[in-house]
Amino acid sequence: MAGYAFGQPAPQPAYDLLLQGGHVIDPKNGISAVRDVAIKDGVIAAVAEHLDPAAALKVVNVAGLFVTPGLVDIHAHVYTGTGERGSYAGDLSLYPDGFTFRVGVTTVADAGCSGWRNFEDFKDRIIDRSKTRVLVFLNIVGNGMRGGKYEQDQTDMEAAPAAEMALRHKGLIVGFKTAHFNGPEWTPVEHAVEAGTIAKIPVMVDFGNDRPERPIAELLTSKLRPGDIYTHCYSGLRHELDESGNLNPGMIAGRKRGVIFDVGHGSGSFAWRVAVPAMKQGFLPDSISTDLHVGSMNSSMKDMLNVMDKFLGMGMSLDDVIRRSTWNPAREIQHEELGNLSVGAPADVAVLSRETGKFGFIDMYGARLQATQKLVCEITVRNGKVVYDLNGITRPDWDKLPKNYLQTGDPRWDGIMPQRRSAPIPPRGGR
Repeated sequence: MAGYAFGQPAPQPAYDLLLQGGHVIDPKNGISAVRDVAIKDGVIAAVAEHLDPAAALKVVNVAGLFVTPGLVDIHAHVYTGTGERGSYAGDLSLYPDGFTFRVGVTTVADAGCSGWRNFEDFKDRIIDRSKTRVLVFLNIVGNGMRGGKYEQDQTDMEAAPAAEMALRHKGLIVGFKTAHFNGPEWTPVEHAVEAGTIAKIPVMVDFGNDRPERPIAELLTSKLRPGDIYTHCYSGLRHELDESGNLNPGMIAGRKRGVIFDVGHGSGSFAWRVAVPAMKQGFLPDSISTDLHVGSMNSSMKDMLNVMDKFLGMGMSLDDVIRRSTWNPAREIQHEELGNLSVGAPADVAVLSRETGKFGFIDMYGARLQATQKLVCEITVRNGKVVYDLNGITRPDWDKLPKNYLQTGDPRWDGIMPQRRSAPIPPRGGR
């Protein structure tokens, strides 16, 4: 090459990947405007109105699309593969990678599938093997979310060993979970809060059966701490609204105290007749999440973007929807390096399109809301590498490539190169 001594390697590009001309929505940094986003060595390298495309190994034109931090879903169930029937530490959970990247999610928090007794198995079986970043709310029940005989056992709701496990895995275990309890006692909530106080992490509460001995107002105004999370906040199953359709005063008082309200849609925890009146009364969720599991993946919930679409359909702005799906949940789980596009942050990015037309969105009872817009994930980047590309916009057209092209396997960018004559011919049926 001109300008370089023979045999001298060309200089390394400043950026591995440049996403050019998209509308960046980065709530942490107050950005909602057209910007270029550059990535280098797995982190965000620059965000600016214009970055030199010649400085990038790969440039992708994303004009007309929205570029956001990778979505953070703090309520999912992904402890599977154990073979245990009827268990969220088994057959009711899902392997995360098949349900995350295709909708722009790069981080999930498993919501209580494992307790301290089986967390290490969960870590080895799923967390350490997933491309999706998997964080954990540890169940206050030592055996985890394995069904009635386990989840109703108050003798297995020990704060000390749960807190010890969380302290052993700081940053990976982001909170404690209590769920599905049917009794009148406050034991699971009180012990989860005790563990959370020791480990200095929040508690997420799925309040179980509605019991007069455990009113929601008492939970939100005295049992939970600021920063603790009430999930399934639009279920209507625990008097979130009164008979007149007004917000339970405990919801308002809890928010004033700093309790966090999370969607946790699931297959049975979101109703239009609750969400729409609550939204009209100004009660917006702090975070949008799925409650992903085998019962919700093909029912009313479907996926993270479908849940986000419902809030667009109820009139929430796109910027606010993205905030509640990125930066807010990242802060709630004390991972403020996530959910933003700050320079130096992990390069987890979602590139979304917004379609307009006639769409319908279903609640837990099968009631439909008609809406005019929906989000589609075009590209997902995880740790600086494209892990999902719906329409191949990061790729060259095949007929403009050299004959017998192959992938290079470049760790910075999975590029394409001509096939060498000496390359082995794969066997029939091989990859």
